[in-house]
Amino acid sequence: MTAKAQSPSKARTGVEGLDDILVGGLSPGHVYLLEGSPGTGKTTIALQFLLEGAKVGETGLYITMSETERELRDGAASHGWDIGDGVQVFELVPPENLLDEEHQQSLLYSSDLELGETTKAVFEAIDRTQPVRIVIDSLSEIRLLAQSSLRYRRQILAMKHYFARQGATVLLLDDLTTDTNDKTVHSLAHGVIRLEGLTPNYGAERRRLRVIKYRGQAFRGGFHDFIIAEGGVQVFPRLVSSEHKTGFARHVLTSGIDELDMLLGGGIEQGSSTLIMGPAGSGKSLLAVQFAVSAAARGEKAALFIFDEELGLLIDRTKLMGIDLDALCASGNMFIEQVDAAELSPGEFAHRVRARVDSNSVKTVVIDGLNGYQAAMPDEQFLTLHIHELLQYLNRQGASTLLTMAQHGLVDDMRSPVDVTYLADTVILLRYFEAFGQVRRAISIIKKRFGTHENTIREIRIDNRGIAIGEPLEGFQGILRGTPILAEGDRARLLEDR
Repeated sequence: MTAKAQSPSKARTGVEGLDDILVGGLSPGHVYLLEGSPGTGKTTIALQFLLEGAKVGETGLYITMSETERELRDGAASHGWDIGDGVQVFELVPPENLLDEEHQQSLLYSSDLELGETTKAVFEAIDRTQPVRIVIDSLSEIRLLAQSSLRYRRQILAMKHYFARQGATVLLLDDLTTDTNDKTVHSLAHGVIRLEGLTPNYGAERRRLRVIKYRGQAFRGGFHDFIIAEGGVQVFPRLVSSEHKTGFARHVLTSGIDELDMLLGGGIEQGSSTLIMGPAGSGKSLLAVQFAVSAAARGEKAALFIFDEELGLLIDRTKLMGIDLDALCASGNMFIEQVDAAELSPGEFAHRVRARVDSNSVKTVVIDGLNGYQAAMPDEQFLTLHIHELLQYLNRQGASTLLTMAQHGLVDDMRSPVDVTYLADTVILLRYFEAFGQVRRAISIIKKRFGTHENTIREIRIDNRGIAIGEPLEGFQGILRGTPILAEGDRARLLEDR
């Protein structure tokens, strides 16, 4: 189901991003299931749910059958939370006679009695505190006591009817340690949220969640990345570009280099995407930075997200070319973030970009480069989908995006790790070529959706004096094969050392 307008009567979960996925939160007075393996964040979300209720004066009750009250409070303290009067903790411990060795060996002590005493203790705690929000942790204990699927279903159904009479909003936690295929509560709960933990071969663990079910309510479907950090769980809703449409006038944005703008037919259009491709060291990053610097010089806001290069090195080498990125950042017109693909999920990265564009009115975004972005993806087709939604979102916000992608190899047949050229509005191709005993660089435009562009190939030189673009090299052959050859007669068109 697709998301609609938020209802003001929802019980907010207090989890950043999750309320957006649930279109405002949980419908009050119902039973919800939060399931996931141990360590996926169930307890943290449950505490945030109760603390959010306490903020609006709703009494909360946390019934724990697996953790002790001390462990629960220590976990809350690690996030900087103090479980005060608004949240009551009821630690449901086994009956004292279960600890008696004589009764443990007795055949007279049946699981029926254990289940009955457990349920009775839960109901007594609720009657005593009269909570508006309830968390029961966890269903695995009740499932073990029930011993059969029929008794377990009847027990959960009886508890559901009891909660309905109380009018409380209930969150049932299931750690999936007893029977991962048991869907009993799925059919009885008003909504089901599943948490998953993924462990890549290298890098930090990844977490994601999915709303499996929500009766009579729209929600944002699919998987959404989330993290557990100090301060609680933060969810990054999957970006849907069609939900973010804005109106803006398209203007041509220049690079500040006349010859490059001529090659591009005047420049790049606002609200479009540009892919800069080429082998390592051909100047992709500096070319993208040039557009960002030009935007900042015009008084616009630009943001750089650096995957592949150490940020300090980029700042130092651009400073040698007369570009002071530190000064531009200090002016407030440029924002630079170092991105570690091994520690960042794709959803969190998209959230970072979106937050920067929304909060700082950024109109030029540089992502350097897609090779590092791909490292954060589980598979190639996911990279294409992520980039498509991100580019569409940025385009609809009137932001111009420049992406770099390193191709495999230095000369001869150049290959890309993944083909995203069809997603970009403009594609700039960089190549090495040999001319009269020297290794040179060439630049050409192979695609531009908006307007016209030169079909020529020009030489590009990058040194401590900046970026220089030469006259069209009409004698080139073999550029698209990856082995450009310059005819003898075009020597005069090469850039001379200044």
